[in-house]
Amino acid sequence: MPEPVQLTILMPCLNEAETLARCIEKAKTGIEKSGVPGEILVADNGSTDGSQAIAEKTGARVVAVAEKGYGNALIWGTRAARGKWILMGDADDSYDFSEADRFVKKFGEGYELVMGCRLPSGGGRILPGAMPWKNRWLGNPTLSFIGRLFFRCPAHDFHCGLRGYTREAFEAMDLQTTGMEFASEMVIKATLKKLRITEVPVTLSKDGRTRPPHLKPWRDGWRHLRFMLLFSPRWLFLIPGLVLFFIGACLSIALSINAIPIGAVTLNVGTLMVTCMMAVVGFQLVAFAFFTKVFAIAEELLPDDPRLTRVLKFLTLEKGLVFSAVIFLVGLGLLARAAWLWGQAHFGELPSMEENLRRLIPAATLVVLGIQGIFSSFFMSALGLKTKGRKPPAF
Repeated sequence: MPEPVQLTILMPCLNEAETLARCIEKAKTGIEKSGVPGEILVADNGSTDGSQAIAEKTGARVVAVAEKGYGNALIWGTRAARGKWILMGDADDSYDFSEADRFVKKFGEGYELVMGCRLPSGGGRILPGAMPWKNRWLGNPTLSFIGRLFFRCPAHDFHCGLRGYTREAFEAMDLQTTGMEFASEMVIKATLKKLRITEVPVTLSKDGRTRPPHLKPWRDGWRHLRFMLLFSPRWLFLIPGLVLFFIGACLSIALSINAIPIGAVTLNVGTLMVTCMMAVVGFQLVAFAFFTKVFAIAEELLPDDPRLTRVLKFLTLEKGLVFSAVIFLVGLGLLARAAWLWGQAHFGELPSMEENLRRLIPAATLVVLGIQGIFSSFFMSALGLKTKGRKPPAF
């Protein structure tokens, strides 16, 4: 019986005939140096330049992946892999697979996701001409910083194409994206699921191909950023919403009492309307943060959040309805008072339009916030019901 495979070196491939053979030879060296039984697997995504024949001739196993996309190639390649440890890397000769032993060592220490790091901040190196300036100085540092900020991930280089993971970690992450954002999804989900993550420094070399790269920096950069934002309701909705609501509410209270002179500028009822709008938008964003988080947990897109559970146990439907109804009634009372004052003027022209607006704008804002609160409470309660058989945190 052949010895069980421990390490699979997986290469997604789409027309890499120029560089594939060199990558496979380096991968053989890497398996040799690692001292574990391994295989080389090429997940071909529909190459038309003979890459499949080159892979088989050089000693790799080939699995055809009909569904297009970087993520698809890696998902189906991983499912076809025989090893319990998978080391994935691009087949364009920009990474040195002969250093696979570094990753194997970390697997042996119990790590579940081993990230390569090309950035100097993590000990890596980027050789001249290996990465366009916008990727090196703008895209990668910015996206990696956002990823570390949003998700508290230990990785310095979110988008290194050379990384390893265990089969159990792959199953736990339940990766879904089919394009380039697959790289972000892997790191984010591994962090959220509290898998053991570490980094090894790697060198990025200039790739050896002459055809244009598959990566489109601006398009794929936006896809990565979009994915991070969608997986972080706190940064997409909650924090901007709280800031808007706090600033809008404070200024609205002050301006509803009197105008605020600031040097040569006077903030008056026009500014009051804008600040009330800020408060309304801020409230909506905070509500969206709760909706998104509860739904994502119910659908098992995000793990349970004990802090959210405690908040939702306190903020019951009944409490939300009572609080929102009070705000609504206060606003309605202020509108009634404004109507009564208008009646005192026999429903004609009021002495001061400015003072009238100072009464009407906050009153209308409170009515809107009260109505939003009532229906948001009902909607949040509806999200608490089982979704596709999965139950979110009780509240």
